[in-house]
Amino acid sequence: MSAQPNHVPVTPYAPAPGAPAELLARLRADRRAAQWVPAFEREWAAALEESRRTFSLAGLYEVVQDWQGRLAHAPAVDAFVASDYDDSEFIDMAELRRGRR
Repeated sequence: MSAQPNHVPVTPYAPAPGAPAELLARLRADRRAAQWVPAFEREWAAALEESRRTFSLAGLYEVVQDWQGRLAHAPAVDAFVASDYDDSEFIDMAELRRGRR
């Protein structure tokens, strides 16, 4: 007999009950709100529908965690973009793949 559970374990991260509302308020206050708020709302709605079907909160937790990460890393991305880093040496992988066909 196996001691393994027969269900998918919930992700170890569980946000506070008010985390989605707080996150949405932070997204609305960000300068990227026009793009980020609709994207968050789409992802949240899809995760909510999945949660209703599967009786699992894991998808909702994942959406909150992903967007918290995006907000946390936004200043570093802004600093990188503002640094005028020369990425002219960048290799376009899609272009490289097209060339191999």
